[in-house]
Amino acid sequence: AIYELSCEAYKHLGKTSNYYWIDPDGSGALGPLKVYCNMTEDKVWTTVYHDLQMHTAVGSNSLEKLSVVQLNYSATMDQISAITSSAEYCEQFISYSCKMSRLLNTPEGNPYTWWVGKANEKHYYWGGSGPGIQKCACGIERNCTDPKYYCNCDADYKQWRKDTGMLSYKEHLPVSQVVVGDVDRPGSEAKISVGPVRCQGDRNYWNAASFVTSSSYLHFSTFQGETSADISFYFKTSASDGVFLENLGNTDFIKLELKSATEVSFSFDVGNGPVEIIVRSPNQLNDDQWHRVNAERNVKQASLQVDQLPLEVRKAPTEGHTRLELYSQLYVGAAGGQRGFLGCIRSLRMNGVTLDLEERAKVTPGVKPGCSGHCTSYGMYCANGGKCVEKYNGYSCDCSRTAYDGPFCIKDVGAFFEEGMWLRYNFHSPGTSMKDLVSRTLLSSTDPEITAPDLSLNKEELSFSFSTTKSPCVLLYISSYTQDFMAVLVKPSGNLQIRYSLGGTKEPYNIDVDHRSMANGQPHTVNITRNGRDVVLQLDHYPPTSYSLPTASDIQFNSPKALFLGKVIEIGKIDQDIYKYNTPGFTGCLSRVQFNQIAPLKAALRPTNASSHVHIQGELVESNCGASPLTIPPMSAATDPWHLDSGLTAITTCIFNSLFTASADFPYNGQAIGDGVNRNSAIIGGVIAVVIFTILCTLVFLIRYMFRHKGTYHTNEAKGAESAESADAAIMNNDPNFTETIDESKKEWLI
Repeated sequence: AIYELSCEAYKHLGKTSNYYWIDPDGSGALGPLKVYCNMTEDKVWTTVYHDLQMHTAVGSNSLEKLSVVQLNYSATMDQISAITSSAEYCEQFISYSCKMSRLLNTPEGNPYTWWVGKANEKHYYWGGSGPGIQKCACGIERNCTDPKYYCNCDADYKQWRKDTGMLSYKEHLPVSQVVVGDVDRPGSEAKISVGPVRCQGDRNYWNAASFVTSSSYLHFSTFQGETSADISFYFKTSASDGVFLENLGNTDFIKLELKSATEVSFSFDVGNGPVEIIVRSPNQLNDDQWHRVNAERNVKQASLQVDQLPLEVRKAPTEGHTRLELYSQLYVGAAGGQRGFLGCIRSLRMNGVTLDLEERAKVTPGVKPGCSGHCTSYGMYCANGGKCVEKYNGYSCDCSRTAYDGPFCIKDVGAFFEEGMWLRYNFHSPGTSMKDLVSRTLLSSTDPEITAPDLSLNKEELSFSFSTTKSPCVLLYISSYTQDFMAVLVKPSGNLQIRYSLGGTKEPYNIDVDHRSMANGQPHTVNITRNGRDVVLQLDHYPPTSYSLPTASDIQFNSPKALFLGKVIEIGKIDQDIYKYNTPGFTGCLSRVQFNQIAPLKAALRPTNASSHVHIQGELVESNCGASPLTIPPMSAATDPWHLDSGLTAITTCIFNSLFTASADFPYNGQAIGDGVNRNSAIIGGVIAVVIFTILCTLVFLIRYMFRHKGTYHTNEAKGAESAESADAAIMNNDPNFTETIDESKKEWLI
């Protein structure tokens, strides 16, 4: 298997925070290791854990009166060293809690305690300080408990004290041992805590060069790949051919090139004649997108892979030469007498060593350090309207104009509303011009002189998610300086209603969604789009439904004033039904609320330029509200227990469950089987259980089959349907672990 080189690579494949296998030196001797990749908005953290518990008590247990605390990591020291050396920054938390146990013996004594880092070197500085400085963090910040000492613990108090901080000199990390000395006196106690190693960034992954002329190239020292060669890199180009790299000998050579817009070639000669391996892509490779190349050669075989295309392998001859003997410099981006490469190459690794393309490009004509245009390859990962932003080393997603956050704009921002709580977002704040409002949010006018009462909307886009068990209530309300308004309500029946009043009609225009109750405690998603007279509503995963405002209705939402969530607190006349629904108010969860480009909940929960527009009554508690909307389709034939074809499946499942039950009880009952007799008894008991379950399942199937053919009428109605508010509630009450799946052929349609 081919693993990514770092957490940075996983992020730029659109992966979210999780454990991943990485291979810091490619297919080198180190091998892959499992790490935790924490993808934040602007950084990627690689975390390697160890087995030392926090606050580990330390006691003297040797003649030398020293206590050694050993840390065992989930990776080798060489693997961790490969991560730290390529990282931009690394840190490791360390803490020493003490009671009559001195630490560094400051200001001038020999340290009682030290830690051992990379290459088994001893270090006499502590967290929050740096190499060569025999101080703790409080000594650097001059706030130690006793100012005569540079560590809190060095004051030798009988009360518990501690010295903590980050070790951030990455060339010394990780901490492999902590040696504690001053714990042999009566009353002396100490506890050690060491956090995992955390590294941010990958200098190698984005190390790139741009080749702007076909005659330009970079040169490096001769490639030392006599018996094995492992080469990997990314390229991006709009040219149809060009040489990636070449290294020559008297007759031997090694070369990688783009032979055509769909072909990558790996060729070499170790003295047995030229060998060429070609990978042909069904798609164009000169599409100005990043593509990955992996080429390997050893005494047994050679291989080439491009992106995720099938690996091409060529076996080496059983007899003949095996050593690749080169003498010239390694040329990157061109070869003698051939057309050079036009485009970008990055993260070029040869036998586990990353070549510093950027540094060499700085002094080479026709080659520029770095590469632009990352968004053309990775911008697709910025979801929900997030904007891809180019960075020198990669890209980031700007989620500021969305109702989401996170590195890819996919994390919901929501809040729980208690009874009586409400939020108001003012579209216009006194003293601010409407120019900024219009250009940044509503996108309805470009007139810089427009004022709040003059603003009108011909179209809106509104989306949000909610969950509640109480009705009636006001979910969302948009007021105006006129009598125009828009509201999304839950009626006393629990059904959803969208209400528009844009003028021209005596009564508001109502869209009633009566097919089921929305006040069932499950998350639901609402998307409303209006363009002139046309209104499109999508609820949960159901197909969108179109409506049309009455012919007499105005099509402009005049002078929008404020957006309310949970309750309407507005001056002037309010629709009578909305006024009644206002008491006691909405109770439940609202999330990912967005009106055009305004995200009122996000503005309230995250400090943004729009936060000054928000007013909150009550305490806003952040929550993602369950996130996924629920839609309950009819049962499919595969899941219908009364469907004829499902009988065999039911029996199989029953047998499987009985087997699983018989075998799965033992690991969790806390008792080991002590001898052969007990083990045999357990096996016999398990076999009997399987036979009994099989017979019962068969009987159930036969009874159902007989009743089916006697003309008995069956339904899929869940138990408790008589008392449930809806079919949804009946199914969920009957099965608390219900998880929705949508049968595309049997979707319910909105009326």
